[in-house]
Amino acid sequence: MESGPAIFAGMVFSLFGAGLLVWTVTRARHHRPVAQGVSPVASVTVATLAGLAALAAGAWCLTRL
Repeated sequence: MESGPAIFAGMVFSLFGAGLLVWTVTRARHHRPVAQGVSPVASVTVATLAGLAALAAGAWCLTRL
C-alpha cells in the first residue's frame, strides 16, 4: 500500500473509531439512548465493538506504511 492512501485511510478509521467511542461513552454516562428502539446494553455493546474495530483497522492501515 502506498504511504499517502495508507495514512489517509488510517487516520479516517482512527478518528471515526475514537469519535464513536467518545460519543458512546458520553451517551451512556448521561443515561441517554445510543440507538433508538434498541436495548441499551445491546446498543452500547455494538457501538463499542464498532469503535474498537475501526480503531483496529486504522492501526492496521498505519502499520502498513
